[in-house]
Parts: sequence; structure tokens; C-alpha cells
Amino acid sequence: MKTIDEKFRALATDHAPGQEVRQKAGDLAAMMRGDILGGVPVDFSHGDVDAFPPTPGSSEAWNDGFGRGARQAYTEYRGSAPIRERLAARLGAFTGRPVDATSELIITPGTQGALFLALGATVTTGTRVAVVEPDYFANRKLVEFFGGERVPIPLRYKGTAAQNGPDLHAVESAFSNGTTVLVFSTPNNPTGVVYSHAAITAIASLAASHGVTLIVDQLYSRLLYSGESYTHLRACERVPDDTITIMGPSKTESLSGFRLGVAFGSTKLIDRMERLQAIVSLRAAGYNQAALDTWFAEPDGWMAQRSREHEAIRDALLGVFRSGGLLTTTPQAGSYLFPEVPPLTVDGASFVRLLRHQAGVTVTPGSEFGPGLSQSIRLNFSQDHAAAVAAAQRIVRMVEIYRA
Repeated sequence: MKTIDEKFRALATDHAPGQEVRQKAGDLAAMMRGDILGGVPVDFSHGDVDAFPPTPGSSEAWNDGFGRGARQAYTEYRGSAPIRERLAARLGAFTGRPVDATSELIITPGTQGALFLALGATVTTGTRVAVVEPDYFANRKLVEFFGGERVPIPLRYKGTAAQNGPDLHAVESAFSNGTTVLVFSTPNNPTGVVYSHAAITAIASLAASHGVTLIVDQLYSRLLYSGESYTHLRACERVPDDTITIMGPSKTESLSGFRLGVAFGSTKLIDRMERLQAIVSLRAAGYNQAALDTWFAEPDGWMAQRSREHEAIRDALLGVFRSGGLLTTTPQAGSYLFPEVPPLTVDGASFVRLLRHQAGVTVTPGSEFGPGLSQSIRLNFSQDHAAAVAAAQRIVRMVEIYRA
């Protein structure tokens, strides 16, 4: 059993996306100067809400929530009932299976909050949890924090879309050997891989056969690129009883500052999550919940235009990196790139620091997303198009300077 110090060391937030540079004023000053290589500083550790502003009407919705006063400030622990009613209809239509607003849906303080609650509702000391690698950095950290035993599932992400995806043999083996929970993201963070219909249906069927709980993060499932399709796990013909889907209007819709997320699925797990939320944070910020009324209610063409703009940035950065010899998978969705840097004269962590100090570019080290990934870096390319391209060119230049 872990000591309290070991539990908190597992969280290791020092190198979490954007944390290090925001903590250290000297680093921030260096970044703002763009020392040595010059250029406009770009922080790829998160999306730029100035380049891609929040959904139309979100400010007005927040003001409306504020105007309701205590009625909106002190909602039920799982969120405002009228807002949940409207959300349930939209989420059910989007994911292909009805959502009961009363028993199957909770509004949380961001999707990170939803993930914490979902894992807190399913993992205890000794619980075997399958964790895809690479995947969202908090998955494995929270599993370890709650005392779970992490069972790694390799994700293929360096081939074509048809070749990429989770190792289903490893999934089946994990389920057959006592794993009771699987947590993963699709579109995958950090690679942008979208799990195929075959992979999703296989995971759902295997989990149902073995009684495994599924927690799926679908945060970027609206931001798909040309020709891509998406399978919602909860809409599969055969799904385990204990399935939780996590979504939110944070990244794609640039509403990260509102700290809003939702989780929907198993009545039993949603009830547990509410009890945990009642202790941890009481509720998602009451006034902010009103902004959820703008989610899935954007003006006609707004979402399609946002996807086109991100796809253009994606393609431009892929061109820069590939011409510079950085192996980079084509994201099928979302706003992340996960280039692999060739052998350098410095280690991966040092290269990330040098990028910040010498090129004014902040990225997230690949080591955050799984063991053995220190030569990769993650970029959130939801940025000003021209600034992102120039920053990518500086990354390539830094690779040339430090190439082994």
C-alpha cells in the first residue's frame, strides 16, 4: 500500500501541460523574449482562446446565469436540473443513445473533474485498471493515486489510420486476467488517433462479456477532419452496464475558462460521482453552468468552420515537421500533434526547456503521456495560424542545432 507521500508523488504536476512555465517567472520572461531564435512566443501547451474565441453567446449566457442569483449559484450537486434536461437531449442525439437527465448525467468542474470523479467511483486499492499508452496524462496518475494497479495497453499511432489503434489482443488479455476498468480517450490525446468502428465495437463487446467498467473521454469528438467518421461507444449494440462517457465544451469550443464538463452513463456510477463531487467541490460553478446552453447550439456552420481552420493549421504544421525529419502522425481529430524528435545531443526534458528559453516555444514533454515517450513532444495547435507555423519552424531549427 502506498504512503501518502507516494500517492501525491504519483500526481507529479511539475511538468503537466503549461504548469512549469507558469510557475517560474524567469522562464516566462525568457519565453516572452524569444531568446536566440526570436519570433512571437507560442505556448503550445494549451489552446489560444484569443485566436479561437469562445462560442457565440457564451458571455451573455454567463451573465444570464449571474442574473438568476442564488437559483443558479446553488444548483443541485449534479448540476442545474433545467440545464441537464436540455443537455441530455442534445447529448443523446449526438451520441446515438438517449440520456436520462435525472439519473444518468452530471455536470462537473471541467472534464478533468469528471475524470477524477469517474475513477474515484471505480478504483480502490488493488483495482486492476487498463490504461492506454500513450493517452491523457491524468489517466495513469489518477489510477496510481487511487491505489489501482495500472495495466498498460499499447496504442499503435505511427502508421496509417487503418493501422493505428489500441492493441485489442492486449485488451482481451487484460480483461481475462482480472482487469475490471479500462480508461481511454478517442480521439486520442496526444496523437489525434480516432478509434475505428471495429475497435470500439470490439472493446464494448469484450467489456460486456467480462463485466469491465469503461470510462471513455470523447472531448474532441466534434472536431473531426475531412473524411473522418466517429463511433460513439455508448451507441454500440452491446455495451457493459457500467459505462461512463466524458465530454465538455472546453477545447473545441474554447470554453476552457468556464471549467465545465459532463459525464453520462451508468446510474450507479453517476450517483457515486455526485456523492464524491458533493464533498470535493459541491458542484460545477453555478453561474458558469449557464454557458452550457450554448453548447451544441452554435450558429449554423460555426462548428464546420472551426474544423476547417484547425485542419488548415494541422496540415501546415505537418508539412513543416515532416520536411524537418520529425516523424509525425496525421491527427484524425482534435488539436494535438505528437512529433517524435530524432536523436539529439540533449535528453528530451532538456530539449523542452531549451525550446522555451531559446526559441520562445512551450510544448508538453512526451513523457507525460506514457513511459518511453521522452523523445516526443505534444503541441496543441489551436493557435494563430501564422504564429503556429513560425513556431514550428523554430522547433525544426532547434532540432538541427541539437541533432546528434
